[in-house]
Amino acid sequence: MGFSRADFLVSDSNVSAMGWMDRWPDWPSRSLALYGPAGCGKTHLVNLWSAQASGIVVAGEALTEEVVADLVLRRQCRIAVDGADRAPETELLHLYNCCLETRGSVLLAARKPPAAWDITLPDLNSRLRAILAVEMGRPDDPLLAAVLVKHFGDRQLHVTPEVISYLLTHMERSFAAAADMVGRLDALSLRNQRAITVPMARRLVSENRLHSSSPSSDAGVT
Repeated sequence: MGFSRADFLVSDSNVSAMGWMDRWPDWPSRSLALYGPAGCGKTHLVNLWSAQASGIVVAGEALTEEVVADLVLRRQCRIAVDGADRAPETELLHLYNCCLETRGSVLLAARKPPAAWDITLPDLNSRLRAILAVEMGRPDDPLLAAVLVKHFGDRQLHVTPEVISYLLTHMERSFAAAADMVGRLDALSLRNQRAITVPMARRLVSENRLHSSSPSSDAGVT
């Protein structure tokens, strides 16, 4: 999946986070943490920063001893850890120390601020608490509406304001859900050879609710 600046729409919910991306490398202690609920755009910003800084993105759960050793060997010192609260503590501490010792930068992303993570290593805990943490909120109505309009436009689909209003009121409030909903509406419209309507959107929203009510439906969501 590609991540472009043009595809990241800014609103009150994420303007502070975007501002700090633009201020790099002038971050306090050369490190920063982004936190917010699933679907608020953290992964998108992490990848934008990585491209801007010629850095690398590592998933927290993938931060093994071997991965850290390889990054250190390659003198890769601009690292973003997505889902950093799931990273092994020893490896995260080692990576953090190596990056800062080489005048690099560290960007961490998680649902909660580092001060709220369940950390047992005192050294790591003290370092995380010193990192500036910037909150990202759920997409507000103007932002989510703009995202929906953009996704429909990218597919050359024309929908009425009523469809957008219905989706804003009833769908999950996340960028990922918006992209998924537009893709499914496009497929359903093509299959039925009909324009996208509110009843069509209502059908897919109902299907989503049935799926989300299953016990394992949220497995793997970040």
